[in-house]
Amino acid sequence: MNINIAEKFKTSSTNVSRWWTHAPALLSLLVALGIWQLTVQLTDLPSFILPSPADVGMRFARSLSDGSLLRHTGVTLVEVLLGLLTGTAAATVLGYLLAKSRLFERILAPYLVASQAVPVVAIAPLLVIWFGPGIFSKVLICALIVFFPVLVNTVVGVRDVPAALRDLMRSLRASRWQTLRYLEIPAALPVFLGGLRIGAALSVIGAVVGEFVGADQGLGFLINVGRGQYDTALVFVAIFALVALALVLYGIVAWLESYLLQWQAWRSQ
Repeated sequence: MNINIAEKFKTSSTNVSRWWTHAPALLSLLVALGIWQLTVQLTDLPSFILPSPADVGMRFARSLSDGSLLRHTGVTLVEVLLGLLTGTAAATVLGYLLAKSRLFERILAPYLVASQAVPVVAIAPLLVIWFGPGIFSKVLICALIVFFPVLVNTVVGVRDVPAALRDLMRSLRASRWQTLRYLEIPAALPVFLGGLRIGAALSVIGAVVGEFVGADQGLGFLINVGRGQYDTALVFVAIFALVALALVLYGIVAWLESYLLQWQAWRSQ
């Protein structure tokens, strides 16, 4: 019986600690909503310029009930996931090749840096013209935004593998595949996942930029509709949906990072 009481006390303590962990975020959200509502009341702005939180909440409920929000969110989510996977895969392969070959890096580095000097917003219309307003152009724009941060972190992660460990693998006569699997991937994983976090957050921007340029569905299209109809509450609803997507993707990568890097926590204990 004493054991059961101790377990219940431990469970309740864990729940309280989890609540306190999320309390600052919840408190800041409530403060932001309060400031928003107070600004609307003090400035007396019309709802098409600054809707109140209640107006946005009612517009959210209406968009949810008629299915338009879920439909457009699903379209954007598919574009984001495909772009994130495509950009990450391409960046990982190319980043590994750049990390292993200085000559290859000297050849491609100027082009890679130059590609980042041109904003994606500027080339998005060209991509839509070349590849059409369908999903492929949106995925491509999304992949381009994801590509560079993942590429850089892949190169840094692979090159930061300690030389002593490489010498150890050579002394054990490990093959190139064994060195990649048992040394380079685990050693580069923390830095790589850091770049993937950035890419996961930026991937949403790429999909929306493509939808701004030319689309008949998606959250970017929904923002254009709300802007054209002066339905500012709908614009807020779409923006909050985009923020939620970015937070979910970031959280998934953060969970993946904690799962894959459990060995670091074990080593530090």
